[in-house]
Amino acid sequence: MPEILAPALRRHVHAVVLAGGSGQRFWPRSRKHDPKPLLSALGGRTLLDATIARARRFASRDGVWLVCGEDHAARMRREAREAGVAARRVVVEPRSRNTAMAAGVAALRIAAEDPDAILAVLPADHVIPDAKAFAAAMGRAVRAAAENDVLVTLGVTPTRPETGYGYIRVGAKVPGHPGLHRVARFVEKPDAARARRFVRGGRHLWNAGIFVWRARTLLDEIEAHAPDLHRALAPVRRQPRGRGAARALAAAYRRAPSQPVDTAVLERSRRVWTQPLDFHWSDVGTWESLALELGVGGGTSRVVAGDAILEDAGGNLVWGDGRLVVLLGVEGLAVIDTPDALLVARLDRSPELKRVVARIARDHAGLV
Repeated sequence: MPEILAPALRRHVHAVVLAGGSGQRFWPRSRKHDPKPLLSALGGRTLLDATIARARRFASRDGVWLVCGEDHAARMRREAREAGVAARRVVVEPRSRNTAMAAGVAALRIAAEDPDAILAVLPADHVIPDAKAFAAAMGRAVRAAAENDVLVTLGVTPTRPETGYGYIRVGAKVPGHPGLHRVARFVEKPDAARARRFVRGGRHLWNAGIFVWRARTLLDEIEAHAPDLHRALAPVRRQPRGRGAARALAAAYRRAPSQPVDTAVLERSRRVWTQPLDFHWSDVGTWESLALELGVGGGTSRVVAGDAILEDAGGNLVWGDGRLVVLLGVEGLAVIDTPDALLVARLDRSPELKRVVARIARDHAGLV
């Protein structure tokens, strides 16, 4: 495979894989101690392992990092180690504070080691089958961030009027960087009518939540646009590594606001470009989106695991666990069985599961 980046630039590229969420919309398979990135419903490997493999295509030799939560740190560390990520590259968040804090901490930690670091921030649970095309797009984004001190967000050409994603309004083309555009504005999750207009108009992209920036550029923009976050990061800024780093991290997280990096920084910054992607991408955010990835639809059902009998039952997703699952005369369902909980839901209602999990957490805390 030809070099995506010149060696002198690539040695400063660090891929930061974010795996701090619990994936509540994948309950009951995804739990606090068994989160979504560790699921292996597609292709026999976990989502985390696939993400790390993609990152290795463009990151420096020792430049893959993992940010994860305390609840699932042991399993994440083990999975990362098996994928070749060194223990010193795993940052464990003492509490959940969303992606702005995770990105800021990673930027400080990495900049302390490499002041010229360029960070590629990747969610750990996306599906991107064309790893070669993804690496090429990341190479273009890295060059743009390195040469212009901008924040680059990757946008996906929408294939349907999705209401569960944020959108990017594409602005003017950037001279000298083919394919890249300035971001005109961000649009939070639209209603169905507005989403249909976005798809027809051709000027909006799905916000993939994949970012590229110099560490110092992000930190400058945090200081300018997210003062609460900047103040919370002070202990880590003083002690990014070495003895006392764990105490500094805990102190920072106690003060930190819980915000996505999109709303905390990118939506307020004037230094944001976008790199459109024209290949397949999915955040596999719901049982419905997993079903689509597995080809469920029409009369086609899919059994991910377990023993199942489907009689006159098309368009269903079944994930069993030890006991026989029988579907008769039903369609469009997710049937997800585990030893202590069973989910039966319409696939098109699966985006609502997060709300139901909040009730489960209140009434049956041991099941989340």
